[in-house]
Amino acid sequence: MSTIEESIEVNVPVSTAYNQWTQFEEFPRFMEGVEEIRQVSDSRMHWKTRIAGVEREFDAEITEQHADHRIAWRSVEGTDHAGVVTFHRISDDVTRIMLQLDSEPEGAVEKIGDALGILKRRVKGDLGRFKEMMESRGAETGAWRGDIEGPGEAGDRFAPGSPIESTDTTVGGTSGTA
Repeated sequence: MSTIEESIEVNVPVSTAYNQWTQFEEFPRFMEGVEEIRQVSDSRMHWKTRIAGVEREFDAEITEQHADHRIAWRSVEGTDHAGVVTFHRISDDVTRIMLQLDSEPEGAVEKIGDALGILKRRVKGDLGRFKEMMESRGAETGAWRGDIEGPGEAGDRFAPGSPIESTDTTVGGTSGTA
């Protein structure tokens, strides 16, 4: 399993950054290799990706989400991955977005790409494109402010108290589309 951690500061309020991140169907606008995301329910999405010529389809579910703070997910079938994105208020108009992604490369091409750091560079580029999109637009295209409670089990790698939990905000997040 490969773990990637990246962060970026975006010059928008935390609620603006968070609200836009809940618009999963718009991820192809800034995520390289993501062709389509279809939101099936508040907590489930179907992804279509094409990376290095390899097409994949998989379902992912939101396992925890609290407005302006945190969204955690995991795949439920297909590509094996999980992650969490947290939102940290730096000032009224600056937000730090921290992303952790755990992914299991499949096949020779993905394993070679992982060894070369291609996924890490892609994640960094995706965050940079999100920053550009948000700073040029200045506003979100929608929001979903609901709440999805996480399991909170000690064995949950994204549970409160884990190393990636925010220390300067309370745990929180949402998922879905407007």
